[in-house]
Amino acid sequence: MMQAADLSILILGGGTIGRGWAVAFGAAGAEVQVLDPDPACADHLAGDWARALPVLTGMGAVGESPALPRHVPGLDAVSAPPDFVQEALPERLELKRAVFTALETRIASDTPIASSTSGLACAEMQAGMAHPERLVIGHPCNPPWLMPVVELLGGAATCPAAMDRAEAIYHCLGKTVIRVQGERPGHLVNRLQAALWREAVHLATEGAASLAEIDRAITEGLGPRWAAIGPSAIFHLAGGSGGMAKFLDDLGGEVDRWWLSLGTPRLDATCRAALLADIANDPDPWNIDALVARRDGLVPAVLALTKRHREPNPDGEYQRNGGKPQ
Repeated sequence: MMQAADLSILILGGGTIGRGWAVAFGAAGAEVQVLDPDPACADHLAGDWARALPVLTGMGAVGESPALPRHVPGLDAVSAPPDFVQEALPERLELKRAVFTALETRIASDTPIASSTSGLACAEMQAGMAHPERLVIGHPCNPPWLMPVVELLGGAATCPAAMDRAEAIYHCLGKTVIRVQGERPGHLVNRLQAALWREAVHLATEGAASLAEIDRAITEGLGPRWAAIGPSAIFHLAGGSGGMAKFLDDLGGEVDRWWLSLGTPRLDATCRAALLADIANDPDPWNIDALVARRDGLVPAVLALTKRHREPNPDGEYQRNGGKPQ
């Protein structure tokens, strides 16, 4: 079985996502190098490591020999050929293509390269590569060291071996890998997120509620149920013993009516000004440090609780009552 401690990982880009990946791999015990020309990257990386490692330790997500990732300023400073490359560069297609072209002359022809792109197509990034079959998209939820889901997909030229290798490596980190079929802007998670946020923006700019109130409708209304069983399952339950079929018979027409009334805002200057004014008028819920602390404190607890309820106990029955077998 593959172990993270046996892997040499190269991260391309030392921004928020790149450093998040570096922490995830390093905490699992992999040898990690983070390539970024900005000399400040080393300090940012050390700060992220110091903040994240206690959280990961509490989650039981730290390997036997966690290794602080090392910053390297350029390809010439990379000390060991990587077994896996995780790209987390800015969302600029030409930049990614240029870096891939330069990198391919330095690594083995079968070393997988995974892009963290939020919405670019794999096929677009593969253009001009000497070995396009090695490129996959491995898109994390933010921050990559904390959130379990990684979306995995390939382009027309991607080979199955690269997909399988990437999936196995993400599993070494304890990630939940979702293989997305076909390419579309935003993949899967971001499309779902964008759909909900579009309506949140519409409701806020229409004056239905403030952004903070809308967020509370999610965190205290929809979110707890979604963490347990997801939105489609919620509607399945709404049909009672008849399940989804009864729900569609009883409320399908009403949901159609809701869909027709959903907003289609544009993030133009007027909309942006309205959102920023909303935040400025109610600053307390939007303090960055407080939000980060709340996220990093609550998300691990939510993940641990839902995991206990998903997994069967030794008798093969799913646990209830806080994860304690009945």
